[in-house]
This record gives sequence, structure tokens and C-alpha cells, in this order.
Amino acid sequence: MTNVTASPPAGTARDSRPPDIDTMRATARRAFTEALSADDLDTLALTLRGHLQLLIPEVQQAAERTPTDNAQRHCALACIGDARSKLRLGNGCTPEVRVAVAQKLARCVNALCDHYTTLGGGRM
Repeated sequence: MTNVTASPPAGTARDSRPPDIDTMRATARRAFTEALSADDLDTLALTLRGHLQLLIPEVQQAAERTPTDNAQRHCALACIGDARSKLRLGNGCTPEVRVAVAQKLARCVNALCDHYTTLGGGRM
């Protein structure tokens, strides 16, 4: 699995490549299709959090390029708010809660990927 960082280290330029939506969707799918060990679940949740931290500003920029009366814009911005709230979730103390947290993060990743694609993210 590729390491994902939320932001570049201080003093480095932001990566201008678009997010790898296919990889992000594949990672999110793991939360629903695989029985994971505790360590793998921790890694998955951390990776999903990283994906959200990368997607949120990308979707925000794409939404802000659309007209203010556009319904897709409003849906995307609401999804961003939901994703930010999910980033504040703890990891959970029991295996069941940890899986539920990972699945909530995965749903947000999928939704932001949808909005990114729908809003033409990456296009200027």
C-alpha cells in the first residue's frame, strides 16, 4: 500500500497531480469487502483519512468554480462538511466500532470521489 500524506512537508511545493480516484475508491472498497486484522484496519483508517485530507481541498476548488446556484455545488460543499466531521471521529475502542469508523470514512471518500468527478475536478 502506498503511503499517503495529508499535506506536503514545510518548504516543499504542493503536488499538482490530480488525486488518483481509482486508487482511492479501491482503498475505500476494502472497508466493506475484506476482513482485516487490527493492524490492517488501523492502516486502512489512516489511509482513508489521508485520502479525505487530499480530496477535501480538491473538491472544494472544483465546487467553487461552479455557479453559486448550482445544486451539485451545494451537495459537494455539504459532503465536504460531512467529511470534515468524520475526520474528527476517534478510531474506536472495540473491533466493531473500529470497522464502523473505517466504513464511515470510506463512504465519505467514495462520495468525495463522486463529487470530484461530477464537478470536473482537476480541470481549470
